[in-house]
Amino acid sequence: MSWIAAATATTSPESAQQAIGYPSLFLLVLFGALVPVIPTGALVSSAAVVAFHQTAPFAMALVFVTASLAAFLGDVALYWLGRRGMGSKNGSRWLEAIRARAPEERLAQAQAKLADHGVAVLVLSRLVPAGRIPVMLACLMAEWPIRRFARGNAPACLAWAVTYQLIGILGGSLFPEPWEGVVAAVVLTVVISVAPSLWRRVRTAS
Repeated sequence: MSWIAAATATTSPESAQQAIGYPSLFLLVLFGALVPVIPTGALVSSAAVVAFHQTAPFAMALVFVTASLAAFLGDVALYWLGRRGMGSKNGSRWLEAIRARAPEERLAQAQAKLADHGVAVLVLSRLVPAGRIPVMLACLMAEWPIRRFARGNAPACLAWAVTYQLIGILGGSLFPEPWEGVVAAVVLTVVISVAPSLWRRVRTAS
């Protein structure tokens, strides 16, 4: 039993947090890509705040790799499910979920931009709030093969992870306590997500 006690004594709280935190982040971002109701951007920013306050040398890099890989795999899985639905006579609940989150106006804009700019639109769609699903549906309707979608989506997920990680770093650098930085990062990501829709409503009302 002495080796158990020694191992327990040498296990730091940071190591325990990492053993739980990174798999949790991966699963939540992956699930959030499949079911677009989880604020995955806020999750990445919060994880970046915690990593910023840790002494582990590769904490920030692990957050980036975990978040971008989970987002990429989730997007590809959702696109694959959407393609299966497009090829099925009865469709699928995944395809219906994608269509339900892509209003006709946004879909038409996404189709026009996809036709003009191609893969570059995928990168921007990941950075624009509520832009990912309309562009994904536009790719489905354009019958993009999954390999073409994956090639364009890879840099999109990398850019997305970097953006929200920088938001977390900003929150972590402004406050001495990690929880304060997490709150700041979450508030900032919510503002970024809500601001475009509020601006559209104001323009419509005026």
